[in-house]
Amino acid sequence: MESSNGLTQILFIVLAAMIAILIVLVIVYFILRMKNQPSKEKKVKENSTKSKKNKDIKVTNSFEYNKQSIFDFMEFDKVEDNMIIQKNGKRFIMAVECQGVNYDLMSEVEKVSVEEGFQQFLNTLRHPIQIYIQTRTINLERSISEYKNKVNAIQTQYNQKVFEYNQMLQTTGYSKQQLDKKYYELTKQRNLFEYAKDVVDNTEKMSLNRNILNKKYYVIISYMPEEASSDTYDKEELRNIAFSELYTKAQAMIRALSACSVVGKILDSNALVELLYVAYNRDDSEIYGLDKALKAEYYDLYSTAPDVFQRKIKVLDKQIQKEAVEVANAKIEKIRSKSKAQKLAEERQESMDDLISQMAQILLSENRRQVGPDVADEAIAELQQEDKERKEKQKGGKVNEENKKTTIRTRKGTTK
Repeated sequence: MESSNGLTQILFIVLAAMIAILIVLVIVYFILRMKNQPSKEKKVKENSTKSKKNKDIKVTNSFEYNKQSIFDFMEFDKVEDNMIIQKNGKRFIMAVECQGVNYDLMSEVEKVSVEEGFQQFLNTLRHPIQIYIQTRTINLERSISEYKNKVNAIQTQYNQKVFEYNQMLQTTGYSKQQLDKKYYELTKQRNLFEYAKDVVDNTEKMSLNRNILNKKYYVIISYMPEEASSDTYDKEELRNIAFSELYTKAQAMIRALSACSVVGKILDSNALVELLYVAYNRDDSEIYGLDKALKAEYYDLYSTAPDVFQRKIKVLDKQIQKEAVEVANAKIEKIRSKSKAQKLAEERQESMDDLISQMAQILLSENRRQVGPDVADEAIAELQQEDKERKEKQKGGKVNEENKKTTIRTRKGTTK
């Protein structure tokens, strides 16, 4: 009995230990499960954020192919109050155009004064500046049209004076002094007309050359609204402050530049627009001028440069045309030279007997003393007689050929 009780106690202890171990395992399981739940939630959140990002990326990618406004590609917002406004009113720019001096033609004293003035200008600078050089192609069409209008007016005046002078000559009521005075005025007007016409012709010849360039020099001054002492200003006040600051700086710069013989002026709004228009249309600014853009009220494209491939096609077409003309001219010259040589050879061959006879007669006449006068004269006479007989035979042969041709033609007509 005691042994059975001992076994039951042992089994009970083992069962209790197993239950305790089972409870511990259950507790560990729940602890691990509680720890794993936030990591899963994090993963879910990360996956959701990733999906949102992917959606956003897809949306942005879809918008990348949409057409954007032209203002997104411009480096300025607008031109107002003689200023270029950038970055939505965060930067204001004013430009000063400078007229250069011919430094090489100056004397040594003038060069030293210019250098001292430029050094003084650099020492007076208390703000950053930018020097901008723009090369423009000179368009002479407007000048030529103005010259032609003036020449037409001078021509009408000249024609009127010619008519008046002819009327004075036809009538007898004018003295010689009055006629001389009118003729002097007529000559003066004629000389003026001829001079003006020569000016127009020379200007038109210059316009044929597309390499007439002009360089313009600008000093760019900028102003940031952050330079203002207070941030409580609205946009209108900031623009007024920027204009006053830039205008003061520009005037001080113009006075400093005058010390080195450089004349400067502040560009107005129209000049700033022209500066930007030429900068964005370097190739075609002389063809599509600013006047056309102003007339169109800026509804045309900001950039008028053609497509690269279109320009390449035009260049290739011009090159093909030029080379084709050169090849055609070379072939024509070659054929012409060949035909001339061929004609000369045929003429020499046809008149070969005559040339031989003439050369023989010349030799006999030159060597008359050595051969003897009688022998030379007799030989020359025989040669002349042979020339006559040969010419008569040639004429008879030509007549026979013409008769044969006429008979063949008549036969053809009768057969028909």
